[in-house]
Amino acid sequence: MRLFRRLATALVLLCSLLSQAQAADPDYPTKPIHWIVAYPPGGSTDLIARLMGAWVSQRLGQQVIIENRAGGGNNIGTELAIRAPADGYTIFLVNPANAINATLYSKLPFNFLDDMVPVAGFVRVPNVMTVRKDFPASTVAEFIDYARKNPGKINMASSGAGTSVHLSGELFKSMAGIDMKHVPYKGAGPATTDLISGQVDVIFDNMPSIISHIRGGTVRALAVTSAQRSPALPDVPTVAETVPGYEASAWFGASAPKGTPAYAIARLNREFNAALADPAMRARLAELGGVPIPGTPEQFWALQRMETERWAKVVQASGAKAD
Repeated sequence: MRLFRRLATALVLLCSLLSQAQAADPDYPTKPIHWIVAYPPGGSTDLIARLMGAWVSQRLGQQVIIENRAGGGNNIGTELAIRAPADGYTIFLVNPANAINATLYSKLPFNFLDDMVPVAGFVRVPNVMTVRKDFPASTVAEFIDYARKNPGKINMASSGAGTSVHLSGELFKSMAGIDMKHVPYKGAGPATTDLISGQVDVIFDNMPSIISHIRGGTVRALAVTSAQRSPALPDVPTVAETVPGYEASAWFGASAPKGTPAYAIARLNREFNAALADPAMRARLAELGGVPIPGTPEQFWALQRMETERWAKVVQASGAKAD
C-alpha cells in the first residue's frame, strides 16, 4: 500500500511537470497578434488599444494589429473574439459595454464572463458630461433646469446602446428627474463630430476621447462623472456636486478566447503590467484622465464581475433595453 501511494504521488508529480512544460512556450509570440476593438477608430476604446498595442509590440517583438469591428452595441466585435481560435493570437479590448450588455440585452449568443478569459486590466477613467459649444447652460444645475422646461427636446448622444456613455446618461436622467432623447452612434468618434457641429446637445463620453476637444474649446465640459474631481480637468466639478450620489466611470482591459494557453496569458499580462509601470505611459494615461489598474488576470476578472453586477442595477432601475 505504501509503495502504491509513492507511485501515485510520483505519477501526480510527473503529470504536473508535464503540464508545466506544456504551459511554457519561451518562443511565444512567433507571429502578429490580432487585437479586436468593438468600436470604430477615434473613441476611447480604440485610443487605449493603440497606445497599449504600440508599447507591447516593441516588447513582444511582434506587431499587435488593431482590428476595429464596430456594430451591435459592442456585441459584434465581442462575439467575433469569442469565436476566434484560442491560440494566443487573438485578444479583445474589454470595456464597460461588456458588463452592461449582460443585462441590457435579453438574448445574447454568449456569456462574456464564461466565454472569455481575463488577461489584464489597463485603466479606469471618468466620463465627462459635455455639451455643444452654444448650449444654453453653463452648469449642471442650469442644464437640469433647462431640461425640465424642455422635456424630451435635448438630444443625448452616445457611442452606442449599452456603452458606459449611454448608461451614464440614463443614470443622470433617472437621478435628475429629466427626460432626454437618446441618439446612439457607432462609436464616440462620429458622436463627437455631431456634438461639435451642433447636431446633438450632450454626451457623457469617456474622458480619453473627448478631453482634447474640451481643451480645444470646440465643446464645453459641465462635469465629470467620477466621485472626485479629475486631476486632468481640475476646474470641472463632479456631477455629484449637484446630483448627490451620482457616480459612473469607465474601465478598460484585455481578454482572450476561452482556452487560450496559460503561457500566452502570462506573457501578455506581464507585458501589459510593464507598460502600466512605464513613466511615459503613465504620464500619457494621466493626460487622458486615466488611472492605471495593473494586476493579475484574476483581479481583472473580479473587476468585470463586480461591474457586471453594478451596471445590472442601473439598467434595471432605468428600464433601458436594447432589443
